Amino acid sequence: MKILFVHQNFPGQFRHLAPTLAQRGHHVIALTAEQNTQQTPLRSYRYPMPDPAPDPRQSRLGTTYTAMTDRAHRAARAAVQLRDNIGFSPDVVFGHSGWGETLFLREVWPDARHLVYAEFYYATKGLDVGFDPEFSRSDIGGQFSVVARQAHLALSMVQADAALSPTEWQADSFPPVFRDKITITHDGIDTDSLTPDRSAHYQVPGGPLLHAGDEVLTFVARNLEPYRGVHIFLRALPDVLAARPGAHVVIVGGDGASYGAAPRHGSWKDQFLRELGGRLDMSRVHFTGRVPYGDFVAIMRISRVHAYLTVPFVLSWSLLEAMSMGACVIASRTGPVEEVITDGGNGRLVDFFDIDHWSEMLIDALEAPHRYDQMRANARRAIVENYDLKRICLPRLVKFVEGG
Repeated sequence: MKILFVHQNFPGQFRHLAPTLAQRGHHVIALTAEQNTQQTPLRSYRYPMPDPAPDPRQSRLGTTYTAMTDRAHRAARAAVQLRDNIGFSPDVVFGHSGWGETLFLREVWPDARHLVYAEFYYATKGLDVGFDPEFSRSDIGGQFSVVARQAHLALSMVQADAALSPTEWQADSFPPVFRDKITITHDGIDTDSLTPDRSAHYQVPGGPLLHAGDEVLTFVARNLEPYRGVHIFLRALPDVLAARPGAHVVIVGGDGASYGAAPRHGSWKDQFLRELGGRLDMSRVHFTGRVPYGDFVAIMRISRVHAYLTVPFVLSWSLLEAMSMGACVIASRTGPVEEVITDGGNGRLVDFFDIDHWSEMLIDALEAPHRYDQMRANARRAIVENYDLKRICLPRLVKFVEGG
């Protein structure tokens, strides 16, 4: 078959699937945004980015839809060139619905099978909006905005022949009218490579050389922001460091904002550090920024305890990867996490907002790691049995695309 993947940051969620389909003999190409710097062995074509974001004062509640249709228009124009200039006529078009790129592609290729990656559907209640009142209000005006933001997602689902979600919780974020279209299969975790390693070590930039077995507490997010609970984690740290004078904390993540709003001044990290007012021993708290993937793996392998928090939102790959490497995970008791972690079985769950309990659980796990050995083993087993890339997820993903 001829298969086109569409993703503004390709390969994105298709990192393993697209090359596998090519290896199976399919003609696979990608359509992505012009500024995408991700590397891929597959032939990729690029669409020009839309003009600057629409002025909210002009488009009002249609701001998001205007931005998404602008992008969709650019993607579709590029698709027309693929069709008319090089004669490409795909059997399957598979795109991520989150950025609107798929909206007009059925008009270009009406006979293709159109698939969408259905990652998340916004809601006014019960998910991320309004969950943390410190940073997210759920007043009537905000609810109108959330409903308006559903427009391109709903239209993408209407036009799709089928959709894919990585987890049950994410699939259930979509309205019941769309639910029957959705197949649930995760992108997959390479459990053959992401294994525990008791010989692992990590050199903290400008800091100590840490080894597996050392008293290391870790926290990882793409960006250090409230959506991933960095404020809760940092507020729990003073008591943890006071109780465990030999512990080191390694915090991975950028200073931007991936999902929620950016702070008015500086970064969320700096704002929360100012709030703590010098209560942290910064000689033992190491902010690495974003790190190469190999460094992330090393950090997870030396971690004695790994803290993971998220509001009710998309689950991070890093959590499943940490579990594959046998991490002792203390995580927030929120919907997407509860699908993966059973409290007391393959990790521990703590109420997102209970800072005192976070401190207590982190202290206990740092103090007595042997009590968590079985949880570490169970964590890895859960990923191997349910999210393994080669033996479970990839075969299902291939079947989904090939229409088997």
